[in-house]
Amino acid sequence: MLRSKAFNLLKSIHLMAGQPNLAYKGIHPVIASHGHRPHRSVAYRQRYKTGAGSAGGRSLSAPQTKAMSEQELPGLLILDIGGTYGVQENIVALLKKHFCLITMKEFLANKKEMSKKIQSVFVSECRPTVDQELLESLPNLKVIGNSGVGVDHLNLKMISNFGVKVTNTPHAVADSTADIGMALMLASARRLVEGSQIAISPHTKYFAVDWLGVEVSRATLGIIGMGRIGYKVAQRARAFDMKILYHNRKQRRKEEEQAVGAHYCEKMEDLLQQSDFVMLVVNLTPETHKMIGKKELGLMKPTATLINIGRGALIDQDALVEALQNNIIRAAALDVTYPEPLPRDHPLLKLNNIIITPHIGTATVQAVQMMAEEAIANMLAVLNGQPIPSEVFPK
Repeated sequence: MLRSKAFNLLKSIHLMAGQPNLAYKGIHPVIASHGHRPHRSVAYRQRYKTGAGSAGGRSLSAPQTKAMSEQELPGLLILDIGGTYGVQENIVALLKKHFCLITMKEFLANKKEMSKKIQSVFVSECRPTVDQELLESLPNLKVIGNSGVGVDHLNLKMISNFGVKVTNTPHAVADSTADIGMALMLASARRLVEGSQIAISPHTKYFAVDWLGVEVSRATLGIIGMGRIGYKVAQRARAFDMKILYHNRKQRRKEEEQAVGAHYCEKMEDLLQQSDFVMLVVNLTPETHKMIGKKELGLMKPTATLINIGRGALIDQDALVEALQNNIIRAAALDVTYPEPLPRDHPLLKLNNIIITPHIGTATVQAVQMMAEEAIANMLAVLNGQPIPSEVFPK
């Protein structure tokens, strides 16, 4: 239900001839149309002409006289192409259909010329860094398209003061992030990482009969943050006959609660005391920074597990170390830490009742593709003066 609603903004278009079949074919109309505004010049309207023939009724079409050249496309700043931190090649190919890509290296080598061309910045994995110096050097910048839902790495107020809009991709990340939450819960409950190490160790002579985990089925799951991702987690947990509690800024509608069997806890403390598994699915804000500390960990059951798929700084990590060392809680499973990666001598890395994964909530072929498509839809909407699917506003 939510998937169809969330992706209603991503209408499908026909793939161009000769292009590979994409993992996700739903693309927002603005990607297809790259539409024009009434007050644009004739040349602009010709360059961004729309035509029929797609499933959504419009598709990107070149002028009748010649194909759109790369120089005519709006400039898009990215960190790099490929490598450790650059944009993946398949995503680069997708971006090039709608933008003239300019890497940070190219920009820095020729700021005077490139600064005039750049209208958008594509931020992936928190890169490139958007600071005041960069904003001051891009006079024609209109939008920063963040690939991902979290924007705690962006100074929204400062960016807004420059008249630049910020967008994110909340619809594309929901399923993959909910999946990793369930995976961490199951892996921690059944001690999968530890069990795998025992099974492959050259020192293992037998499997101990008293080496036990706990069951997820029929256990109580407390979800802190019942947005798109939190609700997806609840949908999955229901299949395990879990009792679902949730704490959120606003209570969900009764029909939404009933659909997944969720019960609202107005006070987070009530959820912490009752849950066998506590999952953090909230954005990092000044209000949520270190929302789980010594006091909150002390309220949890000694048999409980803490799971974090939000942001690392939601948890006071020093307090978590103490709680795990002293069996205040049973275990923790984290897809996010602060910083990332943790220093190699960090005490969390020395514990055997914790699972840490390298922030892979959206690290799937499908999610990366969908995030890029949603980011493109957002950026093109801004450039074309159309309604913006996923704009993020400063508080």
